[in-house]
Amino acid sequence: MSKSVTASQDAATPIVIVGHVDHGKSTLIGRLLHDTDNLQDGKVAQIIESSKKRGLKIEWSFLLDSLQIERDQGVTVDSTRIPFLLNGREFVIVDAPGHRQFLRNMITGAADAEAAVLVVDAAEGAREQTRRHAMLLHLIGIRHVIVLLNKVDLLDFDQQQVKQVEQSVSELLAKLDLEAALFVPASARDGDNIAARSERMPWYDGPTLTEALAQVPSPASRANLPLRLPVQDVYRFNDKRYVAGRIERGRVRVGDTVIIGTQKTPARIASIESWHTAPQLSAIAGQSVAVTLEPDVIPDRGDLLHLPDAAPVEASRIRTRLFWLRQEPLRVGESFKLRLATAEHAVTVTSIESVLNLDDLTEQPGEDVPAEGFAEITLSASENVQFDPFAPGTADGRGVLVDRQQRIVGGAPLIGPAEIAAGEKVIHPSASTVTVQDRERQKGQRGTVFWLTGLSGAGKSTLARGVEAALFAAGLDVTVLDGDTLRTGLCKDLGFSEADRTENVRRAGEVARILRDAGQIVLVALISPLQSDRALARQIVGDGFEEIFVDADLSICEKRDPKGLYAAARSGKISGFTGIDAPYEAPQSPALHLKTDAGSAESAVKTLASFVKDTAKLTGAARASS
Repeated sequence: MSKSVTASQDAATPIVIVGHVDHGKSTLIGRLLHDTDNLQDGKVAQIIESSKKRGLKIEWSFLLDSLQIERDQGVTVDSTRIPFLLNGREFVIVDAPGHRQFLRNMITGAADAEAAVLVVDAAEGAREQTRRHAMLLHLIGIRHVIVLLNKVDLLDFDQQQVKQVEQSVSELLAKLDLEAALFVPASARDGDNIAARSERMPWYDGPTLTEALAQVPSPASRANLPLRLPVQDVYRFNDKRYVAGRIERGRVRVGDTVIIGTQKTPARIASIESWHTAPQLSAIAGQSVAVTLEPDVIPDRGDLLHLPDAAPVEASRIRTRLFWLRQEPLRVGESFKLRLATAEHAVTVTSIESVLNLDDLTEQPGEDVPAEGFAEITLSASENVQFDPFAPGTADGRGVLVDRQQRIVGGAPLIGPAEIAAGEKVIHPSASTVTVQDRERQKGQRGTVFWLTGLSGAGKSTLARGVEAALFAAGLDVTVLDGDTLRTGLCKDLGFSEADRTENVRRAGEVARILRDAGQIVLVALISPLQSDRALARQIVGDGFEEIFVDADLSICEKRDPKGLYAAARSGKISGFTGIDAPYEAPQSPALHLKTDAGSAESAVKTLASFVKDTAKLTGAARASS
């Protein structure tokens, strides 16, 4: 620091800075650090030099652009946490990305913030990401919001225009049950109303930004709430077992009786250990500890330790407010892992109650949740989940959804147990303790679905069976789902109407997904003529779906006519036959395009087998890391 400041003993107050891309968040933080003397010696000279090299005036945002991609693209891509002292009080500034592609970082970076500064370009007003970030503040539960109306110099500091922007942002926040603690008109680049009152806005008599930050309430103590100690891990040293974790709520004392997770086993706290200090008699929220138990029971990672008279909510069907991060829509029936503190639970989306329209912030019924959309959904778990329902201003119930690649695909605050409606089918899918990664390591292959589509007679089944034999001989685990085989059993109740064909594809996709999750290589040989049906199959399968176009001209397929179907269609014995009186929509960008009206079947089998091996086979390094 260029000036030594002694921090108080109170916990640091996290403040998240959010707003639409290019509305000036990084510039604001750079200027704030400078004007409050929180920069390291020589940093200003470094910024000036970097700005001159780019032909710019002093660019305060260079302080935070530590990643080269940020300077190249001019956007912030990661949540940056910056310790910050203001009149002896310690803050942590969280600079959250504004660009829509980086909202995943924003939602994780803002999770523990006590207050937010919502930056709005006064000349542009609220934009798409302003609405999206305001909705995130609502979901995360941040209720102390300071709105910084930035770049008022572009409005010539006109009071009337600033008031109009203030009114529009107030109306936006009101729709989300948010109210700004105050509005601060400012020019971050020039320092107007950041740490010093602006002489160019004599009409503004409210606090500067630093004065507004000083008014943010300190983090509320969680020590007096009911005990919640999520188990991080269990260690054994010298015949003594230590249960380690961070106390999220309440306090624990030696001699307390606690209940362990859903197994509901009681145990006594025999001792409280901590690193680098002597054993303690008690510990409170925020401390990381290791406790020993009597009797010597063994909790699982994720178990909640709580007092007998203050248990958390327990349910297997949970109502959830969702912020969906994936670029593809979310549909009922998809399965994920729900991460909640240190616990992970296998969950399935069993219903979508409502979807938020971001244009007017109204809730509407919906069959799916659009990319980067907000919704209220119901999750069903294979076992009871213990949690405290989400409440604004707390970390309770803040879950995230994770896909099979361990990527966060949604923020999921848990509202409470879902009630069962009269006549509703209650589904509780069971979860395997054998993970997909376990199966992949054992088999040496990635579970993958290769969806072969093409006209009847193009060679789909011939190729699938040939590749099946080649892969099996190579030691790979492979299954073929052939259209005719499915229709003799699983789908024998279906006809050939458009609705029945869609259902045929849906059932094939569900079976393929189950086999994929079991680590199988799955070859689906199905005409599946409509792009919408194949998109449905891709959605059901999720990761590991490869579309293969088995392509032969209609005239060649008719000459082959191995089942006599074209002849029957031409004579009128079959109606709605693909290629004759029903359309075939060819894939636009298949993973592999195989022309089978020229060359030998053996050559095509080799090409497809090689593609499948390259896609699904795990290398030695991949097997070790999976």
